[in-house]
Amino acid sequence: MPVNVLSYAAVSSTAPLQAYRFDRRDPRHDDVAIEILYCGVCHSDLHTARNDWGWTSYPIVPGHEIIGRVTAVGANVTRFKVGDAVGVGCMVDSCGHCPACDQGHQQHCVEGATFTYGAVDRIDGSQTQGGYSEKITVKQEYVLRIPDGLDLAGAAPLLCAGITTWSPLKN
Repeated sequence: MPVNVLSYAAVSSTAPLQAYRFDRRDPRHDDVAIEILYCGVCHSDLHTARNDWGWTSYPIVPGHEIIGRVTAVGANVTRFKVGDAVGVGCMVDSCGHCPACDQGHQQHCVEGATFTYGAVDRIDGSQTQGGYSEKITVKQEYVLRIPDGLDLAGAAPLLCAGITTWSPLKN
């Protein structure tokens, strides 16, 4: 049964974020349900809330620097267990079978990546909603284990600002 969660959403391009309730879906066979403990604030969240890029569909719950604890896992989840500290960045799905996805470059998915908020869920067609929320449900391939001992609050910005600087250095 879907769980009703409290979040903070933009309801228009001019209104401040406000309390907003919506239903998070039940975990599918390959999903991880997460209680959100921390969510960083990225300038992209502001651009989205204010519709600066022209694609925002309201109401929208921003937030893509998510840190939390696993509360449930789908039947086929093997990488996580209840209680694990985890993170979720800006993507929550892709086609998984195109050349880009096969090479580990899901952000370049031929069918289009599914972003944490403001995207269309590939299975049920609902709008994805982000981490300014109590909970989130994400496909296990898009969930990251947070190492023991890492400060959870400090880890949240690593999921955007951190990867933005690390990726070019690595490549």
